Amino acid sequence: MKKQLLTLILVLIVSFGANAQTDSTSAPLEISGSIDAYYKYDFSKNANIPTSFATDQNSISLGMIDIALKKKTGKSSFVGELSFGPRGQGQSILPGDGGTSSFHIQNLYASYAFTDKFSMTAGFMGTFIGYEVISPVGNFNYSTSYLFTNGPFQNAGIKANYAISDKVGVMVGLFNDSWNSYTANPSFGVNAIGGQLTISPVEGWTAYLNVLTGSECGTIYDLTTAYQITSKFKLGLNGADFSGIGNDEGYTGVALYPSFNVSDAFALGLRGEYFKGKKNSAYDAVPSGPAADESVTALTLTANLKSGGLTFIPEFRLDNGSANMFLKENGMPTKSASQLSLAVVYAF
Repeated sequence: MKKQLLTLILVLIVSFGANAQTDSTSAPLEISGSIDAYYKYDFSKNANIPTSFATDQNSISLGMIDIALKKKTGKSSFVGELSFGPRGQGQSILPGDGGTSSFHIQNLYASYAFTDKFSMTAGFMGTFIGYEVISPVGNFNYSTSYLFTNGPFQNAGIKANYAISDKVGVMVGLFNDSWNSYTANPSFGVNAIGGQLTISPVEGWTAYLNVLTGSECGTIYDLTTAYQITSKFKLGLNGADFSGIGNDEGYTGVALYPSFNVSDAFALGLRGEYFKGKKNSAYDAVPSGPAADESVTALTLTANLKSGGLTFIPEFRLDNGSANMFLKENGMPTKSASQLSLAVVYAF
């Protein structure tokens, strides 16, 4: 792994030197972001179904404020993104921080385009694994899937992207030994290898075949695809299989995302998900997932009502487990749980 990293760095230096130029073309600094808040009510009057976000019961609660800065000068560019609030902070905080930070780094990386087809990026990046993301602007549903909750949020490392054609692209990268941390355990260092194959067979349809593997983070295989079948109907799919570093640890799951634009201001979508812990999975409760060798099926019906940068998101969710993994109103265990949430998201 050390030889691979040194070779990659050497290639980067040589290529950068060969392509260095005095091009001072500079695009304006781009500032974008979002704010969000929500109300959630679980019909058992308990805080069931606490996947990554929107966990508070019977409360008007904060999501986060997210601010992203982007800049491009010549062939080089950078992205810096910070978030403040529970969704981007305590509920997706870096391990070891203990939730004491006043902000959370979502992205902090720089890129250089050696040619129109080949570029390299280094830093702390939103993961290339999965369908859903931390920012609610990037998701149709407000609540998140079990696949999202259990997969990586971010990866620190260096990666190379190459566009083979307009329809095919590849990415390979070296990453820190564990997910969601911008510092590696010095005993393992840059221990994980990741790759992505991007295919766009027809207009409106893109598929991503992803893999991330390391001796400390385990191995995850992921398929993410979305097809804009008509101007109004879109179908997305995410499937993943994760194997931890122990025998039969991890999970497997699949989620389907059909959505229909009734008008420019109104859309309906459904997320159907099946998620199963493997035989020796360490999961024993939500939000991580069902107990070892158990499964959960989740159906989420979501509407998006838009006006300018504002989106109002009413959502109904029903989760059903193969074993008792939720609570009734009287505190007794049960296999199912249902909730209603109302969220507002403003993107700028």
